[in-house]
Amino acid sequence: MSKGGASIPDEEWERFLRESEAGSPGAPEEPSARARMVTRRLQEEPGPPQGWRTHQPPRPRRGKGWLAVGLAVVVVLLVAVAVAPGRIVGWFDGGDAVDTLPLAAESERPDGPPAQEGDGPLPTEDEPFAGSPAARWADGAAGIHLPAPRATGWMSAAEVGTALDRTRDFLVASSLDPAVLRGERPTKAMALINPHQADVQDYLKKAFRAPDRENDPLLLFSRFRSADVRPVGDVVKTRGRVTFREGGKGAVEVSTDVTYVYPVMRASGDEVARTIVRREVVLSWDDPEKIVIEPGTFSLVSYKVDTTNGGCDNHSGYLIPAFLADRTTADGGDGPAVDPYDRSAPIEERMREGDGEGCDIATRS
Repeated sequence: MSKGGASIPDEEWERFLRESEAGSPGAPEEPSARARMVTRRLQEEPGPPQGWRTHQPPRPRRGKGWLAVGLAVVVVLLVAVAVAPGRIVGWFDGGDAVDTLPLAAESERPDGPPAQEGDGPLPTEDEPFAGSPAARWADGAAGIHLPAPRATGWMSAAEVGTALDRTRDFLVASSLDPAVLRGERPTKAMALINPHQADVQDYLKKAFRAPDRENDPLLLFSRFRSADVRPVGDVVKTRGRVTFREGGKGAVEVSTDVTYVYPVMRASGDEVARTIVRREVVLSWDDPEKIVIEPGTFSLVSYKVDTTNGGCDNHSGYLIPAFLADRTTADGGDGPAVDPYDRSAPIEERMREGDGEGCDIATRS
């Protein structure tokens, strides 16, 4: 018992209990269950009880505290391993594994090409992107960065978001669809193009019937002849971005700039090669009240392509990669040296550095 912070000495309390049991005058009745509980607690506690208006911080429990810290560290490590396994491995082997971490999405044009670290390992069937900057790129559609939609032209923010999603659907259907990569007709991609755009429809018909320099399917679509080449695995590495602005007549003009890296093998061989294709495609989501267009389709504005190891001066309608076993010293290009992984300048600007004809010399693939 306490009052003003003071407590009754144990000796006085024991004397009080003895007198009570002996029937001393003024002895209190048997204490209630609550009183007995308080008495027992007072006898067990070494210090004075807490007053109802006082506060005493709980005594630290060191064992469980360290356990909590340990669990927190374990949780952090597990999250770090899941997000960035390469970095964690580097902590323990003494090396710097930062270069093995996946790259963040490309939301704007880079300042320069990826770092060149000399001759890296050759690609294999198990590691088709070994020795390539694409090893850190995202897989498939995940490498195509879409911006946040906003109301633009004749479209609301939600409608712009839908247009951006369908734009990426076109890129997937034209450059990532496994059936198209095997050489099949890109019907899903072509279905998204405005059927009333006469010049583009004419191009598509000629491109698949009799491809030539002006009517080349490879301007828009990635195709390999399955009798000659087969993909390695089911992953195509990609890096690129999509932007948009208001175009003519209130349309939403969407610009795409994406590099695709395709690991392939000959149909009857075991050597792995990579074909790298960069495309810039501009399309217009037109206002149907101003342009004749079918719902859910777009009009093509422009399309450019830059290909590495897809066949020099090739207009067969298929990408034709070269393999080390087939190359000779005479196979080199006659244009300037270029890095196919360099996305720091538009395709057109890079073309101006040469004459736009012939074949450039790739510094790496």
